[in-house]
Amino acid sequence: MKKEKFIRSPFFYTGDKYKLIPELKNYFPTEINKFVEPFVGGGSVFLNIDAKIFYENDIDKNIMSIHHYLSSFKKVEDLLNILFAKINEYQFTCSYKGKTVPQELKEKYVKTYFAKYNADFYKRLKEKYNASDRSDIADLYLLLIYGFNRMLRFNQKGEFNLPVGNVDFNQNAVDALTNYVNLTNKKNIQWSNEDYKSFLSKISLDENDFVYLDPPYLITASEYNKLWNQKDDDELMALLDELNKRKIRFALSDVVEYKGKENTKLLDWAKKYNIYPIKSNYINYHDNSIKSFSEVLITNYGK
Repeated sequence: MKKEKFIRSPFFYTGDKYKLIPELKNYFPTEINKFVEPFVGGGSVFLNIDAKIFYENDIDKNIMSIHHYLSSFKKVEDLLNILFAKINEYQFTCSYKGKTVPQELKEKYVKTYFAKYNADFYKRLKEKYNASDRSDIADLYLLLIYGFNRMLRFNQKGEFNLPVGNVDFNQNAVDALTNYVNLTNKKNIQWSNEDYKSFLSKISLDENDFVYLDPPYLITASEYNKLWNQKDDDELMALLDELNKRKIRFALSDVVEYKGKENTKLLDWAKKYNIYPIKSNYINYHDNSIKSFSEVLITNYGK
């Protein structure tokens, strides 16, 4: 039997669902009309799902502007030509094109040589992007690719404010972009950039559809999750109860235990549904030694 190949999102998020896709898909429905994601993030889930139509949303306008930009290309070569021209302009490393770090720098900074080499070039791109009207999404995408932990982070003025990462534009980046462009050309996708409740209220759903939710996690410490509080968790649980009453299938990814904290309210709520433990693989932004990270998938249908 041929092993299924899974596709990585070109966002390369720490904490993205790519490594968990084989496990998640075990619990997902096999027949889906509308696949609906209120918190799409980098998109690793929808890239690996079959459905007739996809509704993809995120409240983060920068995430959605990258999705819009990358999916607008009909040929990946056109996108890569733009990115390679910018990489040359800023003099970044690009191992895919054979441009790597000088040997003496590799020997001096064994674990951080990409960051040391690209630091000044990255600073120049970041300053140019922040001084602009921020409409050049190729610049933003390269800030993500060469940035720390491949994250998107902005200050209160809306300025991109991550430092350089110890990363490079390599074969993996080209493969991910190629797969993304090819798949988004084939899939019927409706993109949205709004609050998840407003997004869901506009879609006509029935029992042939499937809603997958990966919201910010109440009890973890990443930047993204700081935007979420108990009230948000309560509203989400109430909304899912409503979907269940309408016989609409849903699956919720969440964390119920983290660093000695427990989301007891979520666990109590989930007891009326199906709870499946998921083997999490995340590196925490603040402390990569943390291993106590209990992720679950909660569904209102059986498999």
